[in-house]
Amino acid sequence: MLEEPAGPRGQRGDALLQATREDLELYGVSELEERIEILEAEVARTKAQIEKKRAGRSAADAFFNFDKN
Repeated sequence: MLEEPAGPRGQRGDALLQATREDLELYGVSELEERIEILEAEVARTKAQIEKKRAGRSAADAFFNFDKN
């Protein structure tokens, strides 16, 4: 059985960009509230990832610059 070739992969952030262009008039209040909850969770997840990367960078800086103090 032959599989159909996969379409081109989207670039990073494409899904987020598409979500920001969605027509919100089509949603009801409860759907909009749920959307906000999802977006707030994504903001928290993103901020946690930023902090993780900053901590890793700080640890690397401290390790490689330990003799400069």
